[in-house]
Amino acid sequence: MKGQFAQVATIPGSKRYDCAIIRKKDLYTRQGDIRTPFGRDYTRILHSTAYRRLKHKTQVFFSPENDHISTRIEHVNYVDSIASTICAYLGLNLELTRAIAIGHDVGHPPFGHHGEQVLNELVKREKIWTGHQGQYFFHEKNGLRFVDSLELLEGPDRRFYNLDLTYGVRDGIISHCGEIAETALKPREEAIPLSKFQTVNAYAPFTWEGCIVKYADKISYLGRDIEDALKLEILSDGQLQTLDHILKIYSQRNGTTEQSVNNTTIIHTLVMDLCYASTPAQGICFSEPAYELVNAILDYNYHNIYTHHRLDGYKKYGELIINQVYESLMEFYQDGDIQGQMAFYEKHFPVTIASFRTWLNHYSDEYSENQRDERLNNVILYHIKADPKDYQRAVIDFISGMTDIFIEKIYQELIRF
Repeated sequence: MKGQFAQVATIPGSKRYDCAIIRKKDLYTRQGDIRTPFGRDYTRILHSTAYRRLKHKTQVFFSPENDHISTRIEHVNYVDSIASTICAYLGLNLELTRAIAIGHDVGHPPFGHHGEQVLNELVKREKIWTGHQGQYFFHEKNGLRFVDSLELLEGPDRRFYNLDLTYGVRDGIISHCGEIAETALKPREEAIPLSKFQTVNAYAPFTWEGCIVKYADKISYLGRDIEDALKLEILSDGQLQTLDHILKIYSQRNGTTEQSVNNTTIIHTLVMDLCYASTPAQGICFSEPAYELVNAILDYNYHNIYTHHRLDGYKKYGELIINQVYESLMEFYQDGDIQGQMAFYEKHFPVTIASFRTWLNHYSDEYSENQRDERLNNVILYHIKADPKDYQRAVIDFISGMTDIFIEKIYQELIRF
């Protein structure tokens, strides 16, 4: 029923609202500003560099310069569209939903999920951070790190500040991933410290809007990944017939007339099903046939797309680049003389040194106050002299923020004479 979630929406006066709008540090205010707290978060993410970089980050296929294949920024915009449609129908807070949606993947590193796996192994091997259940680096936690500590925006005083987003949006970013359970999803009751998220899917989102984004994330990529695979001609006629058979089983069970699987069919089918099946009492969910359809398509995509042999070379390429860039950046820390080492290498690697020097200037105590840009008002993140591991953390953060195109550029500079 339309609007049936209005009574539980994260709006002024609701039981979750006061916790959801809390910021770690207050933002500046200007007289006459018409935006809500979540509206401000949306625009702060939209204007961040991490969001803009998504246009040159891999979604599934390594082709950030191919206009017809999805990149990460298109994916987050698809999630925004789908989640907004669902929330508008159910009566939830659209501004909160949209802010979570466009920010949910800002922590993705270059080379897609395989790049994420490479960084996880690297962090584990180098003992850079502690891990839980084999998870040392994952994009949800990295996304929270970026919006909390690494992204900077210029304020009206021309000084640069951290994003300082609301709890509701930050929670939605770190809790957006993980498998969708067979049972309905409801938000958790407690506004726990987000540092407790040490593994993917550790807790349910705090808001109903966060729950919607978690579902919209799945809906958005199921069909589009198939569409991209078709454009790249990696699916055979027999594999396409298998897809159509999957939808035929759903149509027979659910009494619909959909005939073929494509992006339009999948989005329409799953959005409508979710809107009609979900209730505040039961939670956000699909009907049983639609839940089975989601899992069948996920399984199909995994076996026919995500593990396709044509991706093997790309994965090895990404692994080579990430590890080589990491090892090269670590050479700048020999004997703890970062400034001296970077000065020595500058004539050989001008782009690498200039960009990494700026990174350290923004976030480390390696520079004295008169060396640091006086307009920077963000929190110092790396105390390298006190903890040498912070240098390694700086390198990982630097790499994880790169686009596919930029890390390739750095790699080419590092290996050429």
